[in-house]
Amino acid sequence: MIKRRKTRIVKVGNVKIGSSCPVVIQSMTKVATVDVAKCVKQVNQLAQAGCQLVRIALPTRADTIAFAKIVQKVSIPLIADIHFSPARAVEAIEAGAAKIRLNPGNIKNHKDILRIIDAAKMHKTAIRIGVNEASIRDLKNQDVPQKKRVALMLKEMKKYVRFFEKHNFTQLVLSAKSSDCLRTIEINRSIAENFDYPIHIGLTHAGLAQDAQIPSAIAIGTLLAEGIGDTIRVSIAGNPVAEAQIAKQILVGIGLQKSNKPELTVCPTCGRCQIDVVKLAQKIKKALNGIDKPLRVAVMGCVVNGPGEAADADIAVCAAKNKGYIYRNGKKISTIPENKIIPALLKEIKNNQ
Repeated sequence: MIKRRKTRIVKVGNVKIGSSCPVVIQSMTKVATVDVAKCVKQVNQLAQAGCQLVRIALPTRADTIAFAKIVQKVSIPLIADIHFSPARAVEAIEAGAAKIRLNPGNIKNHKDILRIIDAAKMHKTAIRIGVNEASIRDLKNQDVPQKKRVALMLKEMKKYVRFFEKHNFTQLVLSAKSSDCLRTIEINRSIAENFDYPIHIGLTHAGLAQDAQIPSAIAIGTLLAEGIGDTIRVSIAGNPVAEAQIAKQILVGIGLQKSNKPELTVCPTCGRCQIDVVKLAQKIKKALNGIDKPLRVAVMGCVVNGPGEAADADIAVCAAKNKGYIYRNGKKISTIPENKIIPALLKEIKNNQ
């Protein structure tokens, strides 16, 4: 069991963020905010995929006007993504944002930040203080060396948090990101050591969907395993639903969330295999697509590791020459000719639905 780092609780609409609550999956819409219908559709798709919070970019006044309509048409809390404009931040809060994402370094006038704080207090809106490596690199138009960026990010975060606390605002979620896995891990460890606010974790960008899974799993998974992280986002270039899917895989894989889908275990194969295990497993995987139940199914190519894996599975097949042994809940229930393995296994899977 992972021991979560202890944090205070921050409410974002009807969603609670913090160590005594489940880790929250976030994503972001990737259609024009002014297209209300498309935005609502994407928010609903993300909610169905497992997101509890969705962020929306609001660069213009027209976007905040559209945002007010979107808030009324969806069932989950929305986060307003704000850069540079204090007016957009106040408009978003008044439009119903449950949280705003703010990099205070992008708003130079302290009076403008105070306007945002006052509005957030009035509407009980949470604020995510976001610092990322890209903004640090451009700080004072200097290219900060890599080895100094983490320290500078932490320094900036401390400055921002002190400012908000000085003005009695503590409904904060902290976030510091890099596109580099190791620096992302390092800065979030530092933030966890210095603050008791909830932390939102992820890479600034992880690439295309097929390239994003490994770096995201490394950075997010490492931090979660250390008890750091209360909300997560997998930032990919492409359909945001894939972000939610990868995030769920990370949470399930690390034991912080239970899956409602079947889990397929397949042996890596070796010279002992006497049937085409990969082909068999691919057919089983296809058959599992329509099942909404947390079954554990194992497809093993020989009797070396097969019985052991079968003991942990609801349904399993251990293949041998010209035949397969079918297991249910760790007990061998039948021996099937090779050409009947698939229908026999599928029958047992359906019987367990």
